[in-house]
Amino acid sequence: MADIIQKVKGTRDFYPEEMAFRTWLHHQIRKISNLFGYQEYEGPILEKLELYAAKSGEELVREQAYVFTDRGGGDIALRPELTPTLARMVAQRQMELVYPLRLWSYGPFWRYEQPQKGRTREFFQWNIDMIGSDNPLSDAELLTVSASFLKALGFTSDQVKVRFNNRRLMDAALREIGARDDQKALVYRLIDRRDKMKPDAWRSFALENGLSDAVLKALIGLLENHELWRESEELRSIVELVNAAGMVIIWPMIRK
Repeated sequence: MADIIQKVKGTRDFYPEEMAFRTWLHHQIRKISNLFGYQEYEGPILEKLELYAAKSGEELVREQAYVFTDRGGGDIALRPELTPTLARMVAQRQMELVYPLRLWSYGPFWRYEQPQKGRTREFFQWNIDMIGSDNPLSDAELLTVSASFLKALGFTSDQVKVRFNNRRLMDAALREIGARDDQKALVYRLIDRRDKMKPDAWRSFALENGLSDAVLKALIGLLENHELWRESEELRSIVELVNAAGMVIIWPMIRK
């Protein structure tokens, strides 16, 4: 047994019982997606590094993704997400498509992060997108899709919550607390990492990267303000629409 080659760190084996559950879950995703009129699509597992660098910056992509040089000398990444691929696909046929687009996909992704409970380097993700509409009704629809999926799995509102965000509200809030425009990328990284790092390490990371103590304290206050969403007319409309659909929302979680 000692000579058995072990699987790559952060990946999983799917024996028949696990595969049966994965197949069932995929079926539920397909059922709910189709119910709301979304069409299935898929993109390649491999993409050019520059596609992800255009969104997140090459340094961040190299830090978080699996990147290698192919035999032709090009930098290739195992996909860490699907949004850049979808943007490329839409751009390639933008004049042929009918909007708003309702699209969904389910498949494997890879990120070079420290494996932990509930978070592996290889993971499966449901992507569901509406493109070509900026109406609050569209956001309300996607939230209703998410809540309907959780209900279909048998979860109740006491067991799970749907979290969502509004970038315009957060940008305005960051300006009010004194965060400079050139610090926004850092602040959003901090928000993403808050649940992944110990408080002292998180604070040190912020200060070492140039955020002032005053701005950091104000940022913590924003993240702990569960009523901040009420300052956004757009979010108030979305909550009202989702509640009208019978999916009760207590409060949005403001993230990036």
